Amino acid sequence: MNRARQAFRAARRVLVITGAGISAESGIPTFRGEGGLWKGFDATQLATPQAFDGDPELVWEWYRWRKQICNEASPNPGHRAVAEMEHREGDFLLLTQNVDGLHPRAGSKKLVEIHGCIDQARCTRCASVFGVPASEGMPRCSDCGALARPHILWFGESYWAGTLDRGIAFARQADFCLVVGTSGMVWAPSAVALEAKQQGAFLVDVNPEQSQISSYADAWLAGPAGAILPELLAEVPE
Repeated sequence: MNRARQAFRAARRVLVITGAGISAESGIPTFRGEGGLWKGFDATQLATPQAFDGDPELVWEWYRWRKQICNEASPNPGHRAVAEMEHREGDFLLLTQNVDGLHPRAGSKKLVEIHGCIDQARCTRCASVFGVPASEGMPRCSDCGALARPHILWFGESYWAGTLDRGIAFARQADFCLVVGTSGMVWAPSAVALEAKQQGAFLVDVNPEQSQISSYADAWLAGPAGAILPELLAEVPE
């Protein structure tokens, strides 16, 4: 912890990458395994273009259920600590896999939501992005009237053009990279973290369990983000 604190305080360019683990501490399910089942379906069955084409009403029902869970959750000390890091560091970027909107609600502004946001919809015809209406049912585009889909990156889809470019460019000049609450199994954020490490950044992995990032990290801080991140921000002992 002391080495990680000292590296953070010496850093001039800080990159933070977060995954589902940080939001699980706010009570948001990961939607994988038994805890993620909904009416007998799991995420891999519903979060696909094929599922939406086959039954868009079912997919929207699932996303509205997820959206309610996310909107009722509150940012935890881990989210607030990441926002505090941004306020302390002039050169900062947050790359999050999470779609729940908790980071912006905690105060993060310099962020890229690489998998989209559950509060947004995207037109299937003109690609216009807008907030999900409060009314039930399937949203339609106010510009062209076409059916809209959740503005979420689904299984089998490629990242939107330019989404990862900002993260990779930042990683190549970062001198401190913090990975929080991700298993490392999603290739894109893992690749960004390892790019930062390869270019000389001090790499820290925060996770209760060893992840695929841990063995590459300069420091693995084992524990929940809500406890570890505020401690990381604490004063370095004399």
